[in-house]
Amino acid sequence: MATSPTLNHLNDGQDDLEAEVPADSDSQAGLAEPYDPTLIRVEPKMYSLRNILDMIDEGEIDLAPDFQRLKVWSPGQKSRLIESVLLRIPLPAFYFASDTEGKLQVVDGVQRLSTIYEFVRGANSFPLVKLEYLTKEVGGLSFDKLKNSVWAKRINGTQIVANVIDPQTPVPVKFDIFKRINTGGTPLNSQEIRHCMSKSPSREILKRLANTAEFNQATGYSLSNNVRMADREMVLRVLAFSMFGVDYYYRMSGLDQFLNEATAVLDREPDSFLQAYAGHFTRAMKTAYEIFGEHAFRKWPLYESKKFPINRAIFETVATTLLVTNPQNLKSSREIMDAYRLLCTTDYDFIAHVTQSTASAISVAGRFAKIRQAFIS
Repeated sequence: MATSPTLNHLNDGQDDLEAEVPADSDSQAGLAEPYDPTLIRVEPKMYSLRNILDMIDEGEIDLAPDFQRLKVWSPGQKSRLIESVLLRIPLPAFYFASDTEGKLQVVDGVQRLSTIYEFVRGANSFPLVKLEYLTKEVGGLSFDKLKNSVWAKRINGTQIVANVIDPQTPVPVKFDIFKRINTGGTPLNSQEIRHCMSKSPSREILKRLANTAEFNQATGYSLSNNVRMADREMVLRVLAFSMFGVDYYYRMSGLDQFLNEATAVLDREPDSFLQAYAGHFTRAMKTAYEIFGEHAFRKWPLYESKKFPINRAIFETVATTLLVTNPQNLKSSREIMDAYRLLCTTDYDFIAHVTQSTASAISVAGRFAKIRQAFIS
């Protein structure tokens, strides 16, 4: 269990985000520890699509709102999914996670269910385009034009299989299951899986902070609305280290477990707690930009004028240090900038800590110690 808070994958395709080289020992494939297999419970269930859509309307199924990767589906892809349903081609199994209140979170199948819901129940049902077999029958038609037809009955009556993960299954095991089974054309990354597992409070605070003017200015707008949620993971890293501290990281099996526990804390803490952290985070972003300008959260060696990519390890370390430190205890902006640039130029341990094996406990502790020494009086 996490202590009470106090006050990686690699490059996601974002041009201005530096890839990190993980430690070999930090690979998180497979179960990180021998969990009790009797606690791993996955039960297959059958649902009709009408039943599923009703459950979404009634709030019994959570489709992980604001799941940005839904934008990658083209009108043709959406239409061909509906065509598959109309052709009675069985859909791949879905995976749901049940919470203690009986509500279901969609872990694998968010895009498919969201597309079906948009077509059948959405305020702006899309017309079917670029079909392969049913262009003559339903091409160009939205669901409104299909109501009371055999096609509408076929959609509503379609049966799907959903594997429901019991709430007694430990969170780390759930996370591992999700990583193993997500079947999309582009597999979900860790933060996307975390988003599906989490609840509204953590989703909203990460979304809000990643969309602040201060965050976007400090990161040069290079991560704005990142479709793979790299921006939200970076915000979460800072909140996690701010809440738990670096020493707690040693007790984790890896970065994923550390961030999962932070997400759970954000989901259960009162709004006043989240608002306090939001204020501190915004202040840290503003301070970073005041000190470093367009070079904030990037390597910036002496005698080097070019702008390097955003570095995640530097981001979490610098932002956390600025967040948890009383501004009165910081050195002057000039002293901080000079000391930081010297680290990026001549301190080969620091350079290694932010570019190689970045998720290892040694690298994390090493870079935090050096940044504190450079920033704090």
